[in-house]
Amino acid sequence: MRYTSIMLNRTLLFGEWLFETIRWKSSEEKLRLHYNRLKSSAEYFDIPCPSYEEFKEDVEKATSGKDNLYVKYLLISKGGDYLTDKSLDYGKLIITKSLRESPERVKLCLAPYKRHSTDPVCRHKSTSYLFNLLVKRYARGLNLWDGIIVNEKGYICETATSNLLFLKGSNLYTPAKDCGLLWGTTLELLQRKIPIREEYILLSKIEDYDGIFVLNSLLPCALVEEIDNKKLRQDQETFKHIRDILKACL
Repeated sequence: MRYTSIMLNRTLLFGEWLFETIRWKSSEEKLRLHYNRLKSSAEYFDIPCPSYEEFKEDVEKATSGKDNLYVKYLLISKGGDYLTDKSLDYGKLIITKSLRESPERVKLCLAPYKRHSTDPVCRHKSTSYLFNLLVKRYARGLNLWDGIIVNEKGYICETATSNLLFLKGSNLYTPAKDCGLLWGTTLELLQRKIPIREEYILLSKIEDYDGIFVLNSLLPCALVEEIDNKKLRQDQETFKHIRDILKACL
């Protein structure tokens, strides 16, 4: 039997691909944040990446002038079929669907699995997403919105699908990047508008805060009411302030 050398789908073989989840229609600033993160991760994993112009054109073509859409932009890695081969080319898959209504309040639990702070994959929006999927399914099995992921040192990282904001007094904090988390585009955009400090936040100190919020591109902000059935303080004024800022620039 004769075999022909072809450029195989390394995404299918090894889970080597990236994606961005976009609330459409995004502002130009937000869309560039999505692209810049995609490009940065593609460079880290040595996957070829389209230009911003191609990326934007792909999204606009897929959405066909419609708004209020969920858009998932997937960058597929193509190359050799051996584990250590490099990606030589890219493919694209763009999925669109209607946005679900975003909750204003959510309930969380502690995830049953820990993340190691040195994990390089969690810092990129890759489709090696089984860990996040297991956390989300665990939370949904308890009829909760998501689970809080903690690292091996006991510091809070994020939830399976969102970044976390903590309010103490008039100051906002978010878990430090080196705790082991994906820095979200909505968090990045908000930090450009208002001061947000990176902090090492212990799970045991969570009740010391005056409010906790979740952020992601589709939400984009919600109040956390409870964690593992423990009621939390809720600062409605700060919540409204954050929502108003994000609505104005998303």
